[in-house]
Amino acid sequence: MSHLTHHKMCLDAARHGDCDNQPPSCFFTLRRRDNSFHGGRRSGNVGATITSSAVSLVLLTLTSTETERRMSTTVSNPFQHIVEPLNPEDPKQQFYNLSKLGDSRYERLPFSIRVLLESAVRNCDEFLVKSSDVERILSWKETQTQSVEVPFRPARVILQDFTGVPAVVDFAAMRDAVMKLGGDPEKINPVCPADLVIDHSIQVDFNRKSDSLQKNQDLEFDRNRERFQFLKWGSKAFRNMRIIPPGSGIVHQVNLEYLARVVFNHEGFFYPDSLVGTDSHTTMIDGLGVLGWGVGGIEAEAVMLGQPISMVLPEVVGYKLHGTPDKFITSTDIVLTVTKHLRQVGVVGKFVEFFGPGVAQLSIADRATIANMCPEYGATAAFFPVDDISIQYLVQTGRDAEKLDYITKYLKAVAMFRDYNDVSQDPDFTQVVELDLSTVVPCCSGPKRPQDRIPVSDMKTDFETCLGAKQGFKGFQMPAERHSAAVPFQFNGNEYTLSHGSVVIAAITSCTNTSNPSVMLGAGLLAKKAIECGLSVNPYIKTSLSPGSGVVTYYLKESGVMDYLSQLGFEVVGYGCMTCIGNSGPLPDSVVDAITQGDLVAAGILSGNRNFEGRVHPNTRANYLASPPLVIAYAIAGTVRIDFESEPIGTTSEGKEIFLRDIWPTREEIQAVERTFVIPTMFKEVYEKIEKVNERWNSLNAPSDKLYTWDPQSTYIKSPPFFSGLTMELQPPESINDAYVLLNFGDSVTTDHISPAGNIARNSAAARYLTSRGLTPRDYNSYGSRRGNDAIMSRGTFANIRLFNKFLNKQAPQTIHLPTGDTLDVFDAAERYQQSAVPLLVLAGKEYGSGSSRDWAAKGPFLLGIKAVLAESYERIHRSNLVGMGVIPLEYLPGDTADSLGLTGRERYTVVIPQQLTPRMLVDVKLDTGKTFQVRMRFDTDVELTYFHHGGILNYMIRKMSAN
Repeated sequence: MSHLTHHKMCLDAARHGDCDNQPPSCFFTLRRRDNSFHGGRRSGNVGATITSSAVSLVLLTLTSTETERRMSTTVSNPFQHIVEPLNPEDPKQQFYNLSKLGDSRYERLPFSIRVLLESAVRNCDEFLVKSSDVERILSWKETQTQSVEVPFRPARVILQDFTGVPAVVDFAAMRDAVMKLGGDPEKINPVCPADLVIDHSIQVDFNRKSDSLQKNQDLEFDRNRERFQFLKWGSKAFRNMRIIPPGSGIVHQVNLEYLARVVFNHEGFFYPDSLVGTDSHTTMIDGLGVLGWGVGGIEAEAVMLGQPISMVLPEVVGYKLHGTPDKFITSTDIVLTVTKHLRQVGVVGKFVEFFGPGVAQLSIADRATIANMCPEYGATAAFFPVDDISIQYLVQTGRDAEKLDYITKYLKAVAMFRDYNDVSQDPDFTQVVELDLSTVVPCCSGPKRPQDRIPVSDMKTDFETCLGAKQGFKGFQMPAERHSAAVPFQFNGNEYTLSHGSVVIAAITSCTNTSNPSVMLGAGLLAKKAIECGLSVNPYIKTSLSPGSGVVTYYLKESGVMDYLSQLGFEVVGYGCMTCIGNSGPLPDSVVDAITQGDLVAAGILSGNRNFEGRVHPNTRANYLASPPLVIAYAIAGTVRIDFESEPIGTTSEGKEIFLRDIWPTREEIQAVERTFVIPTMFKEVYEKIEKVNERWNSLNAPSDKLYTWDPQSTYIKSPPFFSGLTMELQPPESINDAYVLLNFGDSVTTDHISPAGNIARNSAAARYLTSRGLTPRDYNSYGSRRGNDAIMSRGTFANIRLFNKFLNKQAPQTIHLPTGDTLDVFDAAERYQQSAVPLLVLAGKEYGSGSSRDWAAKGPFLLGIKAVLAESYERIHRSNLVGMGVIPLEYLPGDTADSLGLTGRERYTVVIPQQLTPRMLVDVKLDTGKTFQVRMRFDTDVELTYFHHGGILNYMIRKMSAN
């Protein structure tokens, strides 16, 4: 077979959507770092981008004539000599045997870095990936702190629908733009496997009833039919995109239980599974030994279109676990302890790799829980290399015996299989920190940030301290005379009383915990004991159970604990993220009225991973992360102002006091139930039908045209204005002249503050727009579900009611229009500035853009006319998203802050942008007051500067696709 014939066959297979069967070796066209074009050979799957990355500029060509023209310059892989069969009896199944490199440095590399090395070796063509790149990775110990860039190609991409819908919208709009510029619109197409799991749309509208699940799913489909129809169109129009329908589970749990390969067996080659995803908690898969991390939606789109990574070689912090956890400790307690510890250590932009004998005591579900919260402690990845327990998990979740065999053989052959009790396998690390598991105590985190861990024994006093403390992460600034405020109210004909700390939301939710049978069964056993003691949950508390997959419901029912959970009000309400992402649904009107009347700091308790202000529910100002058993415990208690050690959780009908220790299950009890009821047949039965189980999805009709027909009446899907007027010509960079500051922030402004995902407030700019389109409040849905419509998302930018703007010195989604002094909603103020053609800036403190990897937190500010953000520091993914949209991330020099420079935000700012730009260069900022100071322009690589010159990464892709 000729190379050309092979190439055509490969493309035909790819066009039919065979994601796992694309050729590991086919021709492509690439741009070298010196900007000259060369022909090369692609080995493996196309990769992704991460924040501190320089992305190699690659253009895949889909024409045989171009392929034929490049054929003569093909270069063979210089590491071909280490290719050998995994099984001598089957010489066609091969792998790159890194152990045959004959380099002693390999066995000293962290296991996570070995994954990067394998990718470089397998894809080495001396053009895009060079032998010198392999050498840099082998020299990791010497180069890790030198900002050395190396290429990396993840095997696949994963998305959820909140980020997936705007990605498909952008793809559809990019096809239109490429066609207008004279190119082939079908070049806008994913070229590596992409899975999109619909899990972010369902809300807790109904709870506490046996039919809550069906009602919520029906309402989800009614609200989101148009979005779902659009996604179904995308699955037809684009190759290599698999859609997991609504009602299947949470993306990261489905990834862990079903999608993860651990080792790819692809076109005759074995290589490690790896991925990037459009959700920051993609890192959960690291717990299974699959290297993955979150990227912004904008970056993921470039990945899917064929842009491979060139990433800064990271430092790797070794996290040693030893000791034995107490029998009452849960994985949630461990992860909250790790989160606080690593926040203190400082691991932003680094890999964390776990090792030590303590790891061997943790199940894969425990490890996945720890890896899931990697974004909360700031690392890029949180890696647990594969060991025997990993293989046992694959057996438990119903993976094929044949796959288990080659996974084990391959990983052992390349020295990527770990024995955590063998200290001789411990690699070199940048730094080592330790945790004695025996020191972990039951804990929660809150009331406003996941890293603010509180031992359960201190919860009562901590909340009461926060109540009166100055407004901030640990303060509500409530006057002392109001600390005992209590408000009576009526609910279902009975009178109750709310006070500060009263629990009004109790949700077992989120992939962080629902993927873990030990904590889910622990919650069920606690519920059983509580019911047997005659305990109950007040009916006004919004209780819910949203499992991460159907397997959870299966084993809760089979083990007999589901009935007890239901009796306490924890009915299954849906399969999705729900409360964890703000889809908590409405509280009873009488509860909201009581909270408002008393200005109460009401509490939410959830088994999630994020509890930022305004995220869970607008009326719960205090929100605590906790294990599922503790969620139930606080729901029974009805308040967070309780000391479980000295105060009873409730009393029996006979008046006997019941303490939490009386009903808390031990690890031994839980493990006994898990061994009996969490079995492989459950996973096989659920996942064999996952893509066909939703009948409403199956019957949903969607167009099959290659170009999308936009409906001008739609309030869900709208062609974005990002590419309006785009031409092939580039404009030189221009300075930002006489800009006004739209918003003036302090530290830790999250992507939830910038672009909320939850309910659309009735008095918001977005609500006014929807009302003008004929919608009533019950049809508003959430901001997350509206991410396919820029008119709504731009109005929702900075619409979080807990936004603290220094201009106002209070929490409100508003700002001051400086020329007039008027206080306006942020969108309305920005619109006024735009009408006057005035550029805008944002001032911020540390950790700007922390939280979820939310592309609209960059797209929204871009549409508001914000040209730059000036901050003390940025969250990794958000800085990259700003770059991707052409918004300039500026950073104060060390020691400088807005306060130290005397900035009020009321000045007018000119940012001097020279014609010749270099990465991380210093630029001048001139104020109308006459003051001048320097800041660093955080374009960290030449490629990011290329994106800036094009007006963003998507504009760059369109021009490149149109030119070939």
